[in-house]
Amino acid sequence: MNSLTIGQLAKIAGVGVETVRFYERKGLLAEPNRRPSGYRQYGEEVVNRLRFIKRAKELGFTLNEIKELLSLRLDPTTTCADVKERAEEKIDDIEAKIRTLRRMKNALVKVTKACSGRGGTSECPILETLDKER
Repeated sequence: MNSLTIGQLAKIAGVGVETVRFYERKGLLAEPNRRPSGYRQYGEEVVNRLRFIKRAKELGFTLNEIKELLSLRLDPTTTCADVKERAEEKIDDIEAKIRTLRRMKNALVKVTKACSGRGGTSECPILETLDKER
């Protein structure tokens, strides 16, 4: 498995071919060497990098944050504490999103309870609430 085509790489890493191309355009993957036929050829190390990106995305990191994590890995002055700080920042970000989603849910539950589900839309409390300014 020294040299992989983009299709082979995508399959092994569990992503789509377009995802590989997208990550190349975003600078998360280096532009690969090309065969004389013009086909991209990837080394085995790219599989691990794609898996890293995929796992980081699953944990909620944005592509820019993933790019930063990847660059931290290459910086010899970076410590584990630096990486932990980024992870803690992501936790704070996720917690803020959870609070926002809870507020949204509570507001929607409240307005939904006020609706009997009968009558025309001109008297619908849900639509009336959405029409009102805050």
